[in-house]
Amino acid sequence: MDFTGASICKESPDSPLPKTWDILLPNQAEYVSRIAVDIGGSLAKLVYFSRDPATSSTTGGRLNFTKFETEKIHECIDFIAKLISARKLAGNKDKEEVVIKATGGGAHKHYKMFKEYLPEVRVEKEDEMNCLITGGNFLISKIPYEVFTYSDKDPMRFEEPPENIFPYMLVNIGSGVSILKVTGTDKFERISGTPLGGGTLWGLLSLLTSANSFDEMLDMSKHGDNKNVDMLVGDIYGTDYTKIGLASSVTASSMGKVFREEIKHKTEGIRSEDIARSVLLMISNNIGQIAYLNAQAHGLKRLYFGGYFIRGHSITMNTLSYAIDYWSKGTIKALFLRHEGYLGAVGAFLEGCINKK
Repeated sequence: MDFTGASICKESPDSPLPKTWDILLPNQAEYVSRIAVDIGGSLAKLVYFSRDPATSSTTGGRLNFTKFETEKIHECIDFIAKLISARKLAGNKDKEEVVIKATGGGAHKHYKMFKEYLPEVRVEKEDEMNCLITGGNFLISKIPYEVFTYSDKDPMRFEEPPENIFPYMLVNIGSGVSILKVTGTDKFERISGTPLGGGTLWGLLSLLTSANSFDEMLDMSKHGDNKNVDMLVGDIYGTDYTKIGLASSVTASSMGKVFREEIKHKTEGIRSEDIARSVLLMISNNIGQIAYLNAQAHGLKRLYFGGYFIRGHSITMNTLSYAIDYWSKGTIKALFLRHEGYLGAVGAFLEGCINKK
């Protein structure tokens, strides 16, 4: 594939799919019929190539990104079937066989279903971690304005990739969390992880609130105040604990106020928005601290956070950034990617069509 001149698509104001961040490939001559899907425990992420419908040119196109809930995997399969049918109706002249590059745990679990409902398509399973690293390396090194830092005061400050991107640490936050040390194009190892990830947030808030989707939970957290349910340093000391550098606003115990009688018997009850904010901060802070400890143990200075848990959510990114900055005393920055949730799917799409060397 020809990635020269690749850039992130500027969205149309009336786009029905905000923040999809398609990647334009202006010099790609051949049509690419492969479709990639990364099926995790919570979401199935899809990447596919298309020509620009606004032009009749046979050169150029874009990588498209979309997602489905894994428990509704049939919707993903239906989408792929319609995509293939639309290509046939459009009279696509390319004779390349349609191949689905499938990765993630669901590539094994749902393999028979894909073969049953898409019998004319070849389904190839790709290793999950290999795809994750291939996708990460590609996005970090090849796509302009992909990597950025985040803070409330300076959101989305874009980073130029270093001449040599290795070594780095990738913290992939999906249903759970995997932490990988990447030292070369095909050299990596999983050095740590935690089961407290996006699936934890989704599960707990499904039990504790009325939210019906992950996005609804994240939106709910924006309107919450964790101080109403979290026990802060100030609740214990009445002020800052300056001797060890703890401000009164620092959380001492997540959800630590809920057991108190004055909280349990509030006439208006405990707000779901406050619970959502507390749980999101609890999980994000935990991931941030574990990430820092692993970076310190392995002498790594570049930390990338990926996975669909992040979703470009300001509170999540700010919390992770603050945690890394706090624990590293400002020596390490948290780095984010605009295609954070699609690393595995991008890697699967690229398998066999790029020269990694």
